[in-house]
Amino acid sequence: MSPEPVPVDLAGQLAKIETQPLEARAAAFGELHEQLRERLEDADQAGQA
Repeated sequence: MSPEPVPVDLAGQLAKIETQPLEARAAAFGELHEQLRERLEDADQAGQA
């Protein structure tokens, strides 16, 4: 049985990003996108094993 993934506090992360200046916000949204993409890809690979 595989371990449960650590939950993501998406609302908290988005709220924190929204307080940042515009340029920093854009970079932070890009980083969040990459983190979520990696989690989804990892979950897909684990499901196929």
